[in-house]
Amino acid sequence: MAQVLDGKAHADRMLEAVRQGVEARQAKGLRAPALAVVLVGDDPASHVYVRNKSAACAKVGITSLEHRLAADTPQAELDALIDRLNADSGVDGILVQLPLPKGLDSKRALHRISPAKDVDGFHPVNQGLLLEGLPGLRPCTPSACMSLLAHHGVELKGLRAVVLGRSEIVGKPMALMLLEQHATVTIAHSRTKDLPAVCREADLLVAAVGKPGLVEGSWIKPGAVVVDVGINRVDDLALGQRIFAAEPKKLETLIAKGAVLCGDVRYGEAMQVASAVTPVPGGVGPLTIAGLLTNTLQAANQLD
Repeated sequence: MAQVLDGKAHADRMLEAVRQGVEARQAKGLRAPALAVVLVGDDPASHVYVRNKSAACAKVGITSLEHRLAADTPQAELDALIDRLNADSGVDGILVQLPLPKGLDSKRALHRISPAKDVDGFHPVNQGLLLEGLPGLRPCTPSACMSLLAHHGVELKGLRAVVLGRSEIVGKPMALMLLEQHATVTIAHSRTKDLPAVCREADLLVAAVGKPGLVEGSWIKPGAVVVDVGINRVDDLALGQRIFAAEPKKLETLIAKGAVLCGDVRYGEAMQVASAVTPVPGGVGPLTIAGLLTNTLQAANQLD
C-alpha cells in the first residue's frame, strides 16, 4: 500500500511556522498581520470556509477582519470596499471569497486588489512574477502542495510530472512551480487525446479538475506520487459505487454520515498502485488555508 501524504499534519506544521513568524514580528514591536476577508451573499460553503479561516487566524495570532455584503451588492460598492482596504495601512492581505453572486465580476474584483495584498496570489502581477520565477505572493493551494512534497522528500528534479487541469488557481501555477524545480511537466485537460495514457507517463500526477473519481488506478504509473486536489460531493449512488469499488465499507460510512465526498482520484485504487497519495478529505484541503496564512505573513513582512 502507498504512503498516505497527510495534508492535515503538514498544514499544522505550516501554521506553527506562521505562529512563530507572528511572534517574531511582535517581539520587534510590529503589529500582528491582518487579513481582510470579503464575503458577499449567503453561499453556505463560503460561510463555512470563512469560518475556518477565522479560526485558523486566531490559532496563529493573525487578525481576521470580516466584511460581509448582501448578495445584491452592486459591483461599484464592492469595488469601493476593495479600494478602501487597499489604502488601509492596517490591512496586509485581502481575500474576496469566491464564488461571488450572479451579476458580480469575479475577475474585476480580484484584479482590483493591490498585488502587494493579494494573498490568494491570483492577481496578474503575481501570476507574472511566478512565470518569471521572481519572488511574489503565489497561489495558496499549489504552493502548499509544493511544501508538502518537499517535506516528504519528493525529488522533483528530472521527474516526469503530469498536471491534470489548467485553471489559473491550481493547474497552471502548479505546472510553473514544478517546472521551476526542474521537473518535466505536461499539462493535461479534457481535450487531451488518450488521457489515461498521458497520466500513466507521470512519476508525479497532480489531479485538479473537479471531476469525482475521474482518475482510476489503471491510469496511474506503478510507484508514482499522486496529489489529489479535487474535493467533490457525489449524489449518484451508482457513481459512488464505481468510485469506491475498492473501498465499499468506506462508501457505507460516508452514506451513513450523509455526504459522500471524494477527490478526482479513486483513492482506494490509487493506494494499491502508487508510492504515495494524498487522501480526500485530509489531504490538500487543509493545506490551502495554511498557504493563505503563510502568504498573509509574507505580505505583512514585505509591507513593513
